[in-house]
Amino acid sequence: MTLAWAWAGVGMTLALLLGYEVRLALQSRDQPERTARGTHARLREEWFLAVGAHPGSEVLAVQTLRNALMSATMTASTAALGLMGSVALAAPSLHATLDAPTTFTPRLLLELLLMLLLFGSLVASAMAVRFYNHVSFIAAMPVGSDARTRWAALGVVHVRRAGLLYSWGLRQLILLAPIVAALLNPLAGPPAALVAILGLSLFDRSS
Repeated sequence: MTLAWAWAGVGMTLALLLGYEVRLALQSRDQPERTARGTHARLREEWFLAVGAHPGSEVLAVQTLRNALMSATMTASTAALGLMGSVALAAPSLHATLDAPTTFTPRLLLELLLMLLLFGSLVASAMAVRFYNHVSFIAAMPVGSDARTRWAALGVVHVRRAGLLYSWGLRQLILLAPIVAALLNPLAGPPAALVAILGLSLFDRSS
């Protein structure tokens, strides 16, 4: 395969993924209720307010948050393991580029994107763990207590942020599929990107 065809395959793959993400971001900004991201964020906020209105729900709230925290922890662990593997994969290409800067190739670009997505997933998932942990302390406070009332507004903000960060971390793992396909064969990237976009479009629906 010629270098021109390789760049064309990689470019089309990235253009498809970027175009879909930009379109979704604009839709989330203009009509958040029509996306799963906006709907689920509102759901988490209303859930936190609902459990905070019923005394005796503290244990149930903490158990629910613990499940979410464990999911975010698993995503962070997966991203960390993948990042270590991608660093080992990209090391030879990076060394070659440092020795000869003119040898920047489509493969090196994909390897860098692979590491970037994994690192982004790791950071987003770790931050989700952090916010879920904070919300757990607030949810464990007795309903109706002065402390619970004082921290309730912050709890709503943190449970929303935690959910969004978790979804971003998981999303970046899904976006790895077309990048890996393009690494194997640049011309396999665009079809893999279309399949990933089709899958994401089903997850991004609000209902």
